[in-house]
Amino acid sequence: QVQVVESGGGLVQAGGSLRLSCAASGSIIGTNRMGWYRQAPGTERELVASITRIGSTNYADSVKGRFIISRDNAKNTVYLQMNSLKPEDTAVYYCNVDAFLSGTMQLENYWGQGTQVTVSS
Repeated sequence: QVQVVESGGGLVQAGGSLRLSCAASGSIIGTNRMGWYRQAPGTERELVASITRIGSTNYADSVKGRFIISRDNAKNTVYLQMNSLKPEDTAVYYCNVDAFLSGTMQLENYWGQGTQVTVSS
């Protein structure tokens, strides 16, 4: 069993900040790529940011300069610091994790349940 649990969403005014956290746990020995996606009503799920195990990052153009992704490999946790939030950032944010399964060492992909971020104007 592998669990991917997000936290930190909520309601914030435009211009404010939020920090999301996502922890992977269970029958894993480590994580590889970790990322954040978001989905607003009526739209496709889109990549917000991702980070490799060695810290290489990738950002959607819409969040560059405002969001920062980071991770703690020892805790199998990824963070998303969101600054200068805009109403168009409103969405359900999902964590996505590539995890190495204990025993088999297979690399499998997992999604969290999502956390709502709402930015009011």
